[in-house]
Amino acid sequence: MNTISTAENRAVSRKSEASADEAALTPPVDVLEDAGGITLIADIPGVPKEKLQLNINADTLTIEAELDFAIPDEMQASHAEVGLRRYRRSFTLSKELDTEKVTADLANGVLKIRIPKAAHAQPRRIDVGID
Repeated sequence: MNTISTAENRAVSRKSEASADEAALTPPVDVLEDAGGITLIADIPGVPKEKLQLNINADTLTIEAELDFAIPDEMQASHAEVGLRRYRRSFTLSKELDTEKVTADLANGVLKIRIPKAAHAQPRRIDVGID
């Protein structure tokens, strides 16, 4: 059963995807599902905790982050493959997920978000009595 779907394509219209008309990178995200919920693992290198925002509005999870990468004054970039300094990605969440119990950790440029399934969506065992 699908409990999450991406709200955008890989070839995202970056202008419409970023807030305040700022262009943004779409970070790669792995979504893992088990009986208890889902875990999202996003690669957002160069982002400190202070510049990361996770928001849930209705059934949409949004990841927004800013890179904190400063080039020293005495240096100049001769080649830059990543010209954008923001990440943004949104996901539509299933009603089966308990958005009140979301947890998140950021370490070494990897963001892990855990969203458990709601109690009514958890598998449960039914004991059978003997007559």
